Amino acid sequence: MGKRRRVAERRSARKTRPAVIGGMIAVVVGGAGFGGYALYGGGAAAEDGSSTATTADGKPSVPTGPVSATQVKTVATQFLTAWQTGKVAAAAASTNDTTSSATTLLTGYTKDARITGVTITPGTATGAKVPFTVKGTVTYGGTSKPLAYESALTVVRRTSDGKPLVDWHASVVHPDLADGDRLLTGASGTPPIKAVDRDGGELTLAKYPSLGTVLDSLREKYGKKAGGRAGIELRVARGTASKAAKSADKTLLELSKGTPGTVKTTLSPALQTAAEAQVAKKPRSSVVLIRPSTGEILAVANQSHGFNTAFQGSLAPGSTMKVITSSLLIEKGLASVNKAHPCPKFFTYGGWKFQNDDKFEIKGGTFKASFARSCNTAFISQAKKLDNDSLTKQAQQVFGLGMNDWAIGVSTFDGSVPVQSQAQMAASLIGQGGVRMNPLNMASVAATVKSGVFRQPYLVSAEVDGRTLAKASRTMSSSTLSQLRELMQYTAGYGTAAEAMAGLGPDYGAKTGSAEVDGQEKPNGWFTAYRGDLAGAGVVVQGGHGGSTAGPIVAALLKSGE
Repeated sequence: MGKRRRVAERRSARKTRPAVIGGMIAVVVGGAGFGGYALYGGGAAAEDGSSTATTADGKPSVPTGPVSATQVKTVATQFLTAWQTGKVAAAAASTNDTTSSATTLLTGYTKDARITGVTITPGTATGAKVPFTVKGTVTYGGTSKPLAYESALTVVRRTSDGKPLVDWHASVVHPDLADGDRLLTGASGTPPIKAVDRDGGELTLAKYPSLGTVLDSLREKYGKKAGGRAGIELRVARGTASKAAKSADKTLLELSKGTPGTVKTTLSPALQTAAEAQVAKKPRSSVVLIRPSTGEILAVANQSHGFNTAFQGSLAPGSTMKVITSSLLIEKGLASVNKAHPCPKFFTYGGWKFQNDDKFEIKGGTFKASFARSCNTAFISQAKKLDNDSLTKQAQQVFGLGMNDWAIGVSTFDGSVPVQSQAQMAASLIGQGGVRMNPLNMASVAATVKSGVFRQPYLVSAEVDGRTLAKASRTMSSSTLSQLRELMQYTAGYGTAAEAMAGLGPDYGAKTGSAEVDGQEKPNGWFTAYRGDLAGAGVVVQGGHGGSTAGPIVAALLKSGE
């Protein structure tokens, strides 16, 4: 009897001994087999290794953790197969879209874009991201052309229940789509154009890669006015959000050519070529060159071709803003070129403690010395003597900025100098706070100093369409202007801009800038300058000091204009 009892105990022990399943230790529950088990540490095991522990009331919790490779493959396959076979409802159900935009866009893919015979081939996943290629045929009015492009999708967990789904964005369907955009095939919204430079040479993407957004914007603005005839094309039709961001429609595939009208620009072929070459040397760089005596834009280039930072960027300009601030301080009698001016290591205003780069100070120095070395505290120290709207009015009335009324021939951001108070107002004096500019704006600032009057920059002559160019309401006094020119000339010769501007004097002036941005390891480097009848400005995002990053780009263009 004792022997039988010991055998039974050994059998019982075997039933409750921990088992190893797929590398995980599990305990059999109630001798019912491996249908229900708990990982040591609690919770049931999900297929992807994420925890699915129960809540206090016994209900399963939402799965957490990254999606597994198996889930990524499964979800991607479901979505891409459904899309390829035209099963729109099934494809949309494989996404986390809650607004029916997936259904609308995928339905329009065949109905509006006229894309058929679609073959989608997934590539090798990287984590939760799956690249894929799309091939199909676009047909309209008896004309067909093949279409091929690459895109990608990402698999994520739905917040409500943790279910793996495709993270829905319009860019999944085509990388040039922003949310709210759609694809259309038909007569182009506007006729094509042949944009030419000031000498009559055609401006093409092959020759000038930076001009993609400019050419799109020129077509949108002048396609119908230039006398061309529309062709048939597959294009991105911009939605509400994209239009608000001033993005133009984009041609993806041309089925039949229209007849282009000619639009003449002010671009110089030699300077545009030089600008393209210069920005290619610096990641995330942009530059603009204009003629102060007329306002003509001679060159515009961006190292990143997806967005026209040079015309539409909205970035803190850093110390290049001190050109405008200096004109204000001189006009109000708060600074004078050769008079003593404070430049301490620190200055506190509005609860903020401001400092100079490397915490330098200038003892017994002049305003010229402070400007040339870009002393922040020299400007912050004057904040208490200014009204909250003083800088805003100076920028608008003298430099034509922040009025949202420039009409250069394509879309632009015209700068912003909002009315602020306390510390934010003080920060705006040195180009931080809420102040926002781009290279076009700052090139115009240098041009205004050089010519003595604001002339709105333009890319297409106003005579082409009779539009009205923006004007400033007043000019600087002759005394203010001469002092401002002296400040910029001294900075170009002996200050922070001297290395970049070496050999370009004496009819020149410059100002450097470095704009701190939260979350960036390095500041944005700025530079604005003039030489003879040329003025330019550039920025290198996350480049560091403007004198050594944007400076050489701008200086090279000023020299190329000889």
